[in-house]
Amino acid sequence: MPARFDIRKFISAAQVGGIDCYTLDEGPARGVRALCVNTGGGLRYRVLADRGLDIDQAFHHQHSLTFLSYKGVTPPTRALDRGLDWLKGFPVGLMTTGGPFNIGGPCVDQGEQLGLHGEHSNTAATIESILQPDPHAGRPQMSITGSIRYGAFYGPNVQLRRTISSTLGQNVIHFLDELHNAGNDPVPHAWLLHVNFGYPLVDQGAEICCNTTRVEPMDNDPSREIFGGGHDWRRISGPLAAHRGQTSAVGYLFPRPLARSGDTTVAIVNRKLSLGVAVHYNTGDFPRCGNWQHWGAREYVTALEPMTGTVDGRDKDRARGLLRFLEPGQTKVYRYRLEVVSDRRRIEELRKLNR
Repeated sequence: MPARFDIRKFISAAQVGGIDCYTLDEGPARGVRALCVNTGGGLRYRVLADRGLDIDQAFHHQHSLTFLSYKGVTPPTRALDRGLDWLKGFPVGLMTTGGPFNIGGPCVDQGEQLGLHGEHSNTAATIESILQPDPHAGRPQMSITGSIRYGAFYGPNVQLRRTISSTLGQNVIHFLDELHNAGNDPVPHAWLLHVNFGYPLVDQGAEICCNTTRVEPMDNDPSREIFGGGHDWRRISGPLAAHRGQTSAVGYLFPRPLARSGDTTVAIVNRKLSLGVAVHYNTGDFPRCGNWQHWGAREYVTALEPMTGTVDGRDKDRARGLLRFLEPGQTKVYRYRLEVVSDRRRIEELRKLNR
């Protein structure tokens, strides 16, 4: 436990950190269950139980780490499962998960119509446990565990158990995702971590840090312009008139493993603010990391997106041999974490990923 918390000087752990649970009660967000986590180290983030235990708001002290959409949080709905309708309920936020049966663009795969990024974000969780920190008992850990069921009568039937945890005084969010095929048949499986960053962390002069073996732009002109070799995609741009509307650039990064285990790190850092966020994950789980860049005025956002396949559509991933499956009774486990960095030495270490 961090020594700076002198347990002789407070009686309630909520004075130094912990988890608050509440229901949003106004506007389009009315009825959505939320859990606000205060790590006591400067990091505060909000978990949306009714939106797949994803995270929208996230702050380090006074600085927002992410981008929030104009519409904000809305309740989950299956009505947004077709085409690009997912975007109508996309709060953006620190992390929105894609999957579990498909990620990426809408398509028809073996006769099945699939919408953008799948159904996870529009599925509510059942909260199984909330663990509060107890500094007086020597327990600085705090966590939220919930389960999500996706399915239909004849299948597929899959359950996710997600645990989100932090430690009092530390600015790290740990994730444990366990996806279990409870059905009788193999099911297609895809998983994507849409980790989104916004102003003031994202600003001119900030940098994306990634020790990538290569960069592949998506097959469109904006992506080729940013990721095609004539532009330094690592350097954050100012607002671009060319990115008004739906114009965005997406590139596939292939980060090198930084350890024999296959673990790697991608990050965004802002030296002016002495602030950054690192995404730590395993390249065996997520061979590609998408980088979405959308530099429209007032719609100024970038994302790092570790993913199991591509965002070109499940039909294309199937044809390329990139589509994964969950066998009956199989459980697939993903472990990853988001680390907020405010130490200049640590920021320089992350910048070395670009060398």
